[in-house]
Amino acid sequence: TCGLPSFTLWYWQKEKRQPYVKFMETNYPPGFSYEDFGPLFTAEFFDANQWADILKASGAKYVVLTSKHHEGFTLWGSKYSWNWNAVSVGPKRDIVAELATSIRNKTDLHFGLYHSLFEWFNPLFLYDASNVFKTRQFPTAKSLPELYEIVTKYQPEILWSDGNGNAPDTYWNSTGFLAWLYNDSPVRDTVVTNDRWGVGSICKHGGYYTCSDRYNPGHLLPHKWENCMTIDKWSWGYRRNAQLSDYLTTEELIKQLVETVSCGGNLLMNIGPTHDGRIDVIFQERLRQMGDWLRVNGEAIYGTKPWRTQNDTVTPGVWYTFKPKEETVYAIFLKWPISGTLVLGDPKTIIGETQVKLIGHKGQLKWVSLGEKGMTVAVPQLTPNQLPCQWGWTLQLTNVK
Repeated sequence: TCGLPSFTLWYWQKEKRQPYVKFMETNYPPGFSYEDFGPLFTAEFFDANQWADILKASGAKYVVLTSKHHEGFTLWGSKYSWNWNAVSVGPKRDIVAELATSIRNKTDLHFGLYHSLFEWFNPLFLYDASNVFKTRQFPTAKSLPELYEIVTKYQPEILWSDGNGNAPDTYWNSTGFLAWLYNDSPVRDTVVTNDRWGVGSICKHGGYYTCSDRYNPGHLLPHKWENCMTIDKWSWGYRRNAQLSDYLTTEELIKQLVETVSCGGNLLMNIGPTHDGRIDVIFQERLRQMGDWLRVNGEAIYGTKPWRTQNDTVTPGVWYTFKPKEETVYAIFLKWPISGTLVLGDPKTIIGETQVKLIGHKGQLKWVSLGEKGMTVAVPQLTPNQLPCQWGWTLQLTNVK
């Protein structure tokens, strides 16, 4: 997300929430405006290669950078955001270009860009809104030219649109832009887009659905979707005053990942960098631990499809994924069974053919059929050091129905 304190702007200047107003009065000079934050976004420690290394180590397959949030500051030197962009103000650097280059040179991640359609305080947008969007000054002069600019200049493979500003897709000319994107743009053969292109489009139209922030339905959807959530439970940006308990633990993040993938979704896990351009150590640790887990269990996540059932009907905290070609079912269990046996209510076994393996552990596991369907698996007795990973484990089931 952006280096600028963008949500503070809304709470402080629009909603005038007392704690924010008081904080600004206490800690900043009288008359300090939001624009005065621009030079304070310095990014002196921003190292795109280091970011690329961290993102690669996380096991992620794509990254989405917030190129512009609702406050309108662009992380590239936009021709349409005069003197309110990272090249003119603050870092005096093209953050988008630097990260795009590092991601492409050092990783195999797909590079994506988030872009907010509307801007909270842009006079042109406020003018159009006051005319109930019968005029289209803002999309014509600002939003659409920016979209064409970032696609042409940085060629993102994911375009993550957001912030419809309560205006319909006809106001944004979303269909016109998307027609260009998919037919004539430099990324027409590779690009993927989400579902936030105007009022009424979310969860209805889009390459993949996001439906709402932190969306995790817990059941299969008929269309590809994404759970876009934050490691910091309360914020999309960096919070200097966050407490340790405000961050999801690695165990909780793995639970999110497993539930999401079992139900046919992707996980987009948000971190907020600091104003000086760093990925804070707590985020680095979470990302690297996700990568450690995926190095062991990745075969149950990457390239999998949802199975005929998503979570086990007998034992809670067991989620299934499936590889049709290999005819392999994966049962990911989030709690290690104290009894030494794991009951799976859904797989139908074939005597003499079904095989069970614990990923990251040598040898086959013993199992017993429960009749028509279901099985009991004997889980090996392992010391903490012998466990394949610290959180969440995977059974590989072959020749089950």
